[in-house]
Amino acid sequence: MKKSKTILILSIIVIAFVLALGYLWRRDQKKPVVFNTKKASIQTVVLSTVASGKITPKEEVVIRPNIPGIIDEIYVEAGDTITAGDPIAKIKVIPTINNLQSSANSVSSAKIDLDTEQKIFDRQKLLFDKGVISINDFDKSKATYQQAKQRWISATENYEIIKTGTTKGFKNLANTLVRATVSGVVLQVPVEEGVQVIPSNNFNAGTELATIADVRKMIFKGTVDESEVGKIKEGMPITIKIGALPDLKFEAILDYISPKGVEENGAVQFDIEAAVKISKNTVVRSGLSANASIILDKAVDVLTINESLLQYDKETKKTYVEVLVDEQDFERKDVVLGISDGITVEVKEGITKEDKVKDWNAVVPQNKNKK
Repeated sequence: MKKSKTILILSIIVIAFVLALGYLWRRDQKKPVVFNTKKASIQTVVLSTVASGKITPKEEVVIRPNIPGIIDEIYVEAGDTITAGDPIAKIKVIPTINNLQSSANSVSSAKIDLDTEQKIFDRQKLLFDKGVISINDFDKSKATYQQAKQRWISATENYEIIKTGTTKGFKNLANTLVRATVSGVVLQVPVEEGVQVIPSNNFNAGTELATIADVRKMIFKGTVDESEVGKIKEGMPITIKIGALPDLKFEAILDYISPKGVEENGAVQFDIEAAVKISKNTVVRSGLSANASIILDKAVDVLTINESLLQYDKETKKTYVEVLVDEQDFERKDVVLGISDGITVEVKEGITKEDKVKDWNAVVPQNKNKK
């Protein structure tokens, strides 16, 4: 009886041990790895760089007054379309005491000189009529008198200009009415009625009354990094994307690259400009943020694969892929690459369109009984 129990216990121990070994062996067995494959395709690969910037008018004209004073009226506002000669603002002349007093003194001095020359001329004329002096002496006296008269007229006109901004012989409000010098759209009017203005001079640029530009002639102004500036050149095609108009693309031609870079945040940036082609029905406002895609190189209808399929030999540094030759059996093939856009790369030699290239994203079969 005791012998039977011992045999039974030993048998149970042996069976449990065998089952444990089987469990451990099955647990340590790796599931087979199955690799997917992908085929090469015919695509167009475009190598490009992106420059950020904004849209601005090609030419902006700043209107400034030609006399000092106070703005009496403003006839335009931002967004108005005007033509050359249209009034911008009216200036009310406020002369300074010094200028007014100086011009008044000039008028008085010129009048004294004129009265003196008038008397001399009258005496010379009387003597000439009696035949006492020659005609040459009389002509000199007459010329001196006329010059004194002209100086008095000029001093009087200058006094009127300083006092009122205009004078007799000029069109009314000739100096006080500021007009547009070009046709276009008013971009901004940074002044208001009652603001004091000054004209341009050697020490001051003058007060800006309005800025006018032709919004049909817009350019892209942006910057490119020093690592990319050596790859671009003037005349390259550019595609412009404006943030405020996400559904539209604008074609442009790169026509300026700055010869000098500017350091920003530790990186050297170079300014670029490109003329933007805008259709008549599209409204593009000045100052909109935009990105320019500059095409550096382009390969049309070439054999391509995804860059994630490439492998690199650590010793030879060559690029290769693995091509399926049998079920889960792959063969190495070295490839010669062309340009790449960072995702898709051109394959010049090594594989064909029909080859199935190994994808290194392995797929492990799942246990059908496991939920």
